[in-house]
Amino acid sequence: MTQHEKRAEDSWWKNAVGYQIYPRSFKDSNADGIGDIDGIRQKLPYLKDLGVDFLWLNPIYKSPNVDNGYDISDYEDIQEEFGTLDEFKEFLKEAHGYGIKVIMDLVVNHTSDQHPWFLESKQSKDNPYRDYYLWEDATPERLPNDWQSFFGGSTWTYDETTKQVYFHVFAKEQPDLNWKNAKMREEIYDMIRWWLDFGIDGFRLDAISHIQKEPWDFKIKDNPWAPFMNVSGIETYMEELRAIFKEYNIMTVGEASGVTSRKAAFWTGEDDGYIDMIFELEHNHRMGLPGEEVGDPLGFKKTIARWQKDLSNQGWNALYIENHDNPRSVSVWGDNSPKSSKALATAYMLLRGTPFIYQGQEIGMTNYPFSSIEEVDAKDSHSQYNGLLEEGKSVEEALKITTHWTRDHSRTPMQWDDSEGSGFTEGTPWLAINPNKAEINVKSEEQEKLSTLNYYKQLIHLRKTTSVLINGTFELLLSKHPQVFAYLRKDEEAEVFVLVNLSKDAVQIDLPTRVSSEKWQEVLTNDHTKKVEKRMSLSGFEAHVYMKGAK
Repeated sequence: MTQHEKRAEDSWWKNAVGYQIYPRSFKDSNADGIGDIDGIRQKLPYLKDLGVDFLWLNPIYKSPNVDNGYDISDYEDIQEEFGTLDEFKEFLKEAHGYGIKVIMDLVVNHTSDQHPWFLESKQSKDNPYRDYYLWEDATPERLPNDWQSFFGGSTWTYDETTKQVYFHVFAKEQPDLNWKNAKMREEIYDMIRWWLDFGIDGFRLDAISHIQKEPWDFKIKDNPWAPFMNVSGIETYMEELRAIFKEYNIMTVGEASGVTSRKAAFWTGEDDGYIDMIFELEHNHRMGLPGEEVGDPLGFKKTIARWQKDLSNQGWNALYIENHDNPRSVSVWGDNSPKSSKALATAYMLLRGTPFIYQGQEIGMTNYPFSSIEEVDAKDSHSQYNGLLEEGKSVEEALKITTHWTRDHSRTPMQWDDSEGSGFTEGTPWLAINPNKAEINVKSEEQEKLSTLNYYKQLIHLRKTTSVLINGTFELLLSKHPQVFAYLRKDEEAEVFVLVNLSKDAVQIDLPTRVSSEKWQEVLTNDHTKKVEKRMSLSGFEAHVYMKGAK
């Protein structure tokens, strides 16, 4: 095998499509209302038929579930409600049998406050595990600084037993690990190798850009998260992680807020990048008043185009429009219609990078019509709701603002069919199932030729059989148009032209002559076939994909 062939094999993820699973809401196999590992295993044939190559599972580790599994109390065991290590081993074996790889969340910025390390750390100031976390002298009245956590309130929590405070960028039940401690790092690295030796195929690195902190006397100027967002010195730890990752033929994707598109080229460089790709968090531009916000198409495409440009010669993009922390794309960027769902898919699935599909996105699942705060599970939403009431908002106003963008929209159970439990469970679901399950579900869409599901299958097939969509260049067209996302993908043999109206309003556009004068063949549309012309009219959420040259 030549060095070029070896590099291509190691970069298998460049020609792959990923699928994110929120295990609690995917498929319940034992009627307790909570999705589980065996449920995911049962749906492997569906995932294979969809055409995805790897699965990213949100955390399934042992956890008190203060933050939906991102507060881990045992890195090397499975949360009981999800199953057992033996069940996970069987699932992994079956997934690999289908040619599907599996990556897991790697949460190493913090642990649960129920993790044995922290329980020991709290015992006394001279406990061997004390320095695994970030403790400082302070009183409840005089904290080391006034930094604020992502979940609201101080980043410091006072411990009455030892009369000190510990640091946490998330909830107080999620104390941050002290990455300056070499012994702690070695234990983390041993755990990483344990999972890779177990047979998983990679990691999604949660909150990885927060592991390095500024000195406690750092003064915040404008960005409240600056003291713990891609802080200088993080390079040492990322290099150590990279060394482990390169021992295995795995895929790594980092949730790395604070890493700009220019820095991302360095973070994800083919030869010496820390990880393979980054989830950028910038393109989720919103516009409108609180409680009425929608996605901003112009902001979206400008950000996406910048990341495409800055990572064009070095690095790689992770492409997504949905995940477990955001509302459904078809509801905030689209108009809840299958046509808008297809338009959004067309816009992002054919960019340069590795596309991720979030469960239910491929059938056009929509936001849930919350009518009371009791229907909401997310703790940050409850905090926001109570804060709005304290500000003097009415119950109706507080509910509208809170539920409009709550992450629980994406966490309602997967809609497999139109039965009472929607094929998700035979018990009582942990979170209510969307009432539109009768219209939007896998079973009906599998049988409907023009469904969103079958459109996704076509997109995935097109991507995998068209080499220019993997390695071709990216060029943005109509850069200032507020509604239309148009771009070219090009290599020496072929060219693809993607044209999408990202709004509900009809538009008229004038294409550059060098584009309109070419002989294009239409290969996919969510509307009627349309010839490329100098002046074109597009209806709301109309999308077209054209090609010239060899596939």
